Amino acid sequence: MKSKEIKELETKDLVEKLELTQEKLTRMKLNHAIAPLENPSQIKATRRDIARMKTELRQRELNK
Repeated sequence: MKSKEIKELETKDLVEKLELTQEKLTRMKLNHAIAPLENPSQIKATRRDIARMKTELRQRELNK
């Protein structure tokens, strides 16, 4: 997910998307521990998406 896409989301939608992405990351980590993923770099990309979402939420909180 690109930063531009994240900025266009409303705060409520962003929080929901963040929760879903965190759950997805947890599932990916568990699956990777059991059997290696085809593309383990997906874990890295998902972590970065979560960081982008958290950063945007924090910026919105500070701008209030």
